[in-house]
Amino acid sequence: MIENENPFAMQTAFGTDSFADNPEPRCPCVLLLDRSGSMAGEPIDALNAGLAQFRSELLSDPLAAKRVETMVISFGPVTMDTSFHTAHNFVPPVLSAGGNTPMGAAINLALDALESRKSEYRAAGIGHYRPWIFLITDGAPTDAWQAAAQRIREGENGKKFAFFTVGVNNADMNVLRQISVRTPIALSGLKFNELFMWLSGSLSSVSQSTPGTDVALKSPEGWASV
Repeated sequence: MIENENPFAMQTAFGTDSFADNPEPRCPCVLLLDRSGSMAGEPIDALNAGLAQFRSELLSDPLAAKRVETMVISFGPVTMDTSFHTAHNFVPPVLSAGGNTPMGAAINLALDALESRKSEYRAAGIGHYRPWIFLITDGAPTDAWQAAAQRIREGENGKKFAFFTVGVNNADMNVLRQISVRTPIALSGLKFNELFMWLSGSLSSVSQSTPGTDVALKSPEGWASV
């Protein structure tokens, strides 16, 4: 077997992830998850439970299960925990807290991975929706993030992706406002289950629309802190 030189091309060739078996347009979503030391204990447990809930919700929608592809990148340090998978093949990682918050490096990895995945779609003749990147953090970056923020602004302006940020506990919302062009949302307590139910529902709505059209999202009421 010839080893694939693309570091992001870890897609399985079997099951519903196969373009040949599943030619549905894809709705890629990168979950950028902070697992730094300050997330230890109840926060990381609640985050892991939310990830499991997210998969369950996607599986309950047959069309979203075929179209939504999820990648998980966590940071503290930065690791690619899963490649892009549709719901049936997506295995939520069990994250452990520790380390710093290299948010800038994690964002850059997510953006590079998305570009690689979109190239694979084009090569296979697969349509896709505007990708989502969903960042969840309870702190502030411990590395350089300004260049990553510039890439986000350029990508949002070009409608290459939609970048969302959620602050947990004592997250630095001021920095998040500088990173994302969309207003950051503060999580109410540790309502990760409610957050991931909203996220799966939103992606389900997008996956049932026509690629290229805007979809009105439900209010984050129920998990957002007012």
